Amino acid sequence: MASSMSLTASLFCLISVAIFPSFSFAGDPYVFYDFRISYITASPLGVPQRVIAVNGKFPGPFINATTNNNVVVNVWNDLDEDLLLTWPGIQMRRNSWQDGLLGTNCPIPPRWNWTYQFQVKDQIGSFFYFPSLNFQRASGGFGPFILNNREIIPIPFAQPDGDIILLIGDWYTQNHTALKATLDAGKDLGIPDGVLINGKGPYQYNSTLVPAGIEYESVPVHPGKTYRLRVHHVGISTSLNFRIQNHNMLLVETDGHYTVQQNFTDFDIHVGQSYSFLVTMDQNASTDYYIVASARFVNGSTWERVTGVAILHYSNSKGPATGPLPDPPNDIYDKERSMNQARSVRQNVTASGARPNPQGSFHYGQISVTKTFVLKSAPLVTISGSPRATLNGISFVNPDMPIRLADQNSVKGAYKLDFPDRPFNRTPHADRSVLNATYKGFIEVIFQNNDITVQSFHVNGYSFFVTGMGYGDWSEDKRGSYNKWDAISRCTIQVYPGAWTAILVSLDNVGTWNIRTENLDRWYLGQETYMKIINPEENGETEMPPPPNVLYCGALQSLQTQHRYSSGGPTLSGTLKFGNVCLMALLGFILYFNY
Repeated sequence: MASSMSLTASLFCLISVAIFPSFSFAGDPYVFYDFRISYITASPLGVPQRVIAVNGKFPGPFINATTNNNVVVNVWNDLDEDLLLTWPGIQMRRNSWQDGLLGTNCPIPPRWNWTYQFQVKDQIGSFFYFPSLNFQRASGGFGPFILNNREIIPIPFAQPDGDIILLIGDWYTQNHTALKATLDAGKDLGIPDGVLINGKGPYQYNSTLVPAGIEYESVPVHPGKTYRLRVHHVGISTSLNFRIQNHNMLLVETDGHYTVQQNFTDFDIHVGQSYSFLVTMDQNASTDYYIVASARFVNGSTWERVTGVAILHYSNSKGPATGPLPDPPNDIYDKERSMNQARSVRQNVTASGARPNPQGSFHYGQISVTKTFVLKSAPLVTISGSPRATLNGISFVNPDMPIRLADQNSVKGAYKLDFPDRPFNRTPHADRSVLNATYKGFIEVIFQNNDITVQSFHVNGYSFFVTGMGYGDWSEDKRGSYNKWDAISRCTIQVYPGAWTAILVSLDNVGTWNIRTENLDRWYLGQETYMKIINPEENGETEMPPPPNVLYCGALQSLQTQHRYSSGGPTLSGTLKFGNVCLMALLGFILYFNY
């Protein structure tokens, strides 16, 4: 009887495993998350508003994974509109199908769920996730994504006494639908209403600027301890200066790569960027201390309220923080202060990254460039009666279906593979124009910012080497100033107004990968494109096929089978975990009866 029951259970387990043919129980470990994306009411700046929560939390919970882990995130869309989550900086090898943008995934409709499954390869560091559609990030839905070193790989500093995560960003009291409508009407968003730190408003450091009763973030620490602060800029469009009163910040990592370690008293962090600092609690505890994130490159008096303030609270503190905030940077006598700070961020070439060899062992400066792309952003232009943002005169229109899905189903006219590699003098227009990139090429990309604000540019699926930046128009002679030895490798880089930034990228990851500004207003208005990178000798090993649960949309909508949405019952991740346990039981059963 017991043997019969064991056989039945084992067969049931086999069936459970067979349901998920793409799931492998061997090899690298899996981590599982269920994310329910919904609206809640919150008042981060003292005004009730609808924000986007993950599992009822704003900001959302963090994903905690380790190099080579397989990550499974089952997403339930409880919003009243389509949803996609994206994972910027996470290099999904051969798997742009999970990237969470309209060029790579069909959206998850309201009241549906969809499961992301991808492997994080050869990566460590600090990242974050967020919703990519309909300006939704302006209402929340974001959270941290931490990739830990494997135990056999040392970190290039003493193990910190704790991790502190800080999500900073400019914030409006209007929700994303209202902000989107403002942009659709051809209007500017105006000055943000404040800056949030971990979804909370500022500590009342000034009773005129900050009303009473606002919940603020308090960070508990112990004297003499050293903490790793992971700071992520999840905001909309405003560059922020980050500083901690009376404390030095030792920069050690950015966007998943270890940096040459150097101390800063303040640091400029731009939209979409992530940094790690080591901060030692070496001050006396006569009072608490301010943690500040304030608007940068703006009129100080007009933008004074756009300041986030949290509290660093020593366990033996004798009183609250009082007095003025620590001073922001003064650029009057040093116009290149911020750019020089950015140039000083260099790769720690003696440290191991995700593998047991130094990060600088890839001699990028000795590789011949196969193609140069100059991507120029400009002030908004009017196209068909509406203001639009452009790259090289093209304002990108999202395709009706993912690019590679259109390819594999022979859908013609879904996009054009004709994005210009130079900003030719042509009439700006809207188009579905994609950049044709060559697999295993080594390309140089120049981001030329002729707009009036700092912009952050991001490349999905890749890290790139930031080899140079400067003011004025880029020209070929600027290559003489490039850093060809220890340039930082990262995924998001700022480009100052009236300036350029040069990057080098090794195109070893097939698929379609997004290039965009992280400034939400410009991104929403069309300042993006995609790189299509295909191996001409594709044999099924360099690019993954569409996942079994692929969504269909546009001209392929008829292929979609209805996803069953359930507010209860077993989740996919729970089923997979159960399958794993069952398989172990089956193996034990087989071994027992064959012993």
